[in-house]
Order: sequence, then C-alpha cells, then structure tokens
Amino acid sequence: MFKSILTLTLLLFSSATLAAASGTSGKPIRIVAPFAAGGSVDIVARTIAEPLAKRLGQPVVVENKSGASGMIGARQVANAAPDGSTLLANSSIHVIVPSLYPDITYDALNDLIPVSQITLVPLVLVAAPSLPVNSVEDLVTWGKQQKDGVSYASAGNGSTPHLAGEMLGEATGMSMTHVPYKGSGAAMIDVMGGQVPIMFDALTAVMGQIKTGSLKPLAVASTTRSPLLPDVPTFEELGYSQMDLNTWHGIWAPKGTSPEIVNKLSETIRDITHLPEVAERISSLGGIPVGNTPEEFDAFNRAEFEKWGAMIKRFNVKLE
Repeated sequence: MFKSILTLTLLLFSSATLAAASGTSGKPIRIVAPFAAGGSVDIVARTIAEPLAKRLGQPVVVENKSGASGMIGARQVANAAPDGSTLLANSSIHVIVPSLYPDITYDALNDLIPVSQITLVPLVLVAAPSLPVNSVEDLVTWGKQQKDGVSYASAGNGSTPHLAGEMLGEATGMSMTHVPYKGSGAAMIDVMGGQVPIMFDALTAVMGQIKTGSLKPLAVASTTRSPLLPDVPTFEELGYSQMDLNTWHGIWAPKGTSPEIVNKLSETIRDITHLPEVAERISSLGGIPVGNTPEEFDAFNRAEFEKWGAMIKRFNVKLE
C-alpha cells in the first residue's frame, strides 16, 4: 500500500515538475484551427502539434472549429482560460475579418496574444492552361484588349486573393471583374477549365496543380523568388513593387495569459519551426518557415491589419 502511494506521489510530482519546467499549466493543450480539416491552417497546426507535445511533455490535440471566416474558433479561444491550454492557429484572415465584419464580437488585436508566426506564404498569379498568355506582360497586353475587362476568380469576397486581384488591376491599369467562389477549390476548378482566365492563391494551395500543368504560374507576389518556382519571376522584378502580398500562419493565446507562458510557448514553437523536418514540410507546401518572438509577431499583426484594412476601404470591398 505504502509503495503504491509513493509511486503515485512520485508520478504526480514528476508531472508537476515537468509542467513547471515547461512554463505551462500542465493541462493537455488544445490548438483550435478555425477551418476545416485538410486546409492550410489545419495542416500547419498539425505540423507543429506533435513536436510541441514532445518538447513540452504534454498532450497536444488539434480541434477544427470552422465557420464564419474563422471567427467562431477565434472567439472560442479569446474566451478560453488564459493558462496556455487553449491556443489558436490561424492565417492572415485573422487580421482581415475585423475590416470586413463591423459586428465582430472580439478584438482580434487585443483579445488574443500573438505567440509566434510559423509561415509566410506568397500568393501566386496563375492562369488557365488554355489562356494565350505566358507572362504578366502578355496578360496585360491581352487584358487591355478585352472590351469587358479581365475576370478573375477567388476564394471569396474579402479574401487575400480577392484583394490581390484588385491590386493587380490598379497596378497594371487592367479592368478587373471579381468572380467570388465559396472556397479556393471551386475557384481553381473553373480556372483550370478555362471558365475564368486567372486567379491568385497561396502557393501552398496551387503547387500541385502547377506541377501537373493544370495551372500555369505567371508571377509570385513576393520580394524573392520561391525555391519551388525558381523560373517564375516576382512582381517586384517586373516593376510592380506594390504587389508584395502574402498569406501567413501563426499561433495566438487568450488575453491574460502570463508572459512566462507566452514566452515559453513562443520559444518552443520558434525552435520547432526550424527543425529540419518541420521546415521541410512548410517549404514543401510553398511556405517560408518564420518563427519569431511575441513582440515581433504582434508588430507584424498590427502592420498587416492596417495594410489589408486600407485595401478593403480603398477598393470598397463589401460582403454579399
């Protein structure tokens, strides 16, 4: 009897010591991914979940809580106990939705604490294989000859691909017509089939179709070429420096989470992001591993909020 009690005491002491050493509550960690399984947010969350569990010595599970452009899951995390046991994995949509939904019920910048950015994923402009263009220059020449302008598909109103298309029209002088879809997959199908000539999307989403020739890439919306598409120029190279448009992924904690927990989680996630197997996974999806401090990620959040918000206002983007 005494031996059993001693064993149990040692186990409890060991668990508490490990939790204290990890700087977290010791509870299982739940990462809420506010989009469906299989999407980029879900993939990124699951990429870090297993190594995070190993590093902290705690179970880490990913829970998909989709709906309302990620706001349902984000609100759930904003209202969670601030003890490090509930985290949010999300993309750049996190700082875009406040400018699209005036009745949002949480403060994206202040009710959730940025922990660390995991990826930076450039948008890429792709065209239907049947479109008689092979470069942005070709597209602009062709586009200006179309009396009804150029239609472009996107994952939906207010999405980063939608705003990128508006920016392209402004930068090149082409008349653009937005064709919103309910998700990237549906938009991609119609571009591949030639029903809509072009679209922007995250490199992670279209890399497979580019490899098979189902879509042809015209330019990458970043300052440097993607290692996955070394022969595809950037918009900056082509003289469109304003077309530096990326999506990205990161981790947030509820407001009120102690600096000790936030810093420990951030330090651990930064290390994980640069593990060879994790960095390789992110790169294979078309992303660039980042891993930064809470302060750096917070500054980035606020700059992105201003950038995308200004674009939404300038282009008078309305949800239908």
